[in-house]
Amino acid sequence: MECDVYGRAMWRWPVPSTVWEEELWSCSWCHAATHVGGEWFEVARPPYLPAEMRWERAVPDGLPADVSHAFVIFDRTLCGIQEADMSPSGHLWLPERENACGACWEAAGVIDGRWPQAMRGDDARVSVARRL
Repeated sequence: MECDVYGRAMWRWPVPSTVWEEELWSCSWCHAATHVGGEWFEVARPPYLPAEMRWERAVPDGLPADVSHAFVIFDRTLCGIQEADMSPSGHLWLPERENACGACWEAAGVIDGRWPQAMRGDDARVSVARRL
């Protein structure tokens, strides 16, 4: 699948798709997400989100508990640390917090800078609804 923001190849998350669930795809360059399938959409493209709303905090399994890292995917943090069975916490990673990982913050800034201003509006990315 090709990223609609940059035209680069996307990678598929290792989540099994079913009739009620969807395939999840992410761009390795700008981290734009695309959801394919599911009950309501054939293709859903969530809008741009700023860094403080984009990533979840990594559960510190194998990480120092005093540093907050952003979870990306495949047991990996935004700064590149990879630990088996690491997972997202269900809570947002907040880069402005005192204990936020500086390398995650830098990577978030680089990725955020890759999003063109024209693609940052709520309706800039087009979703395609399933016809009933």
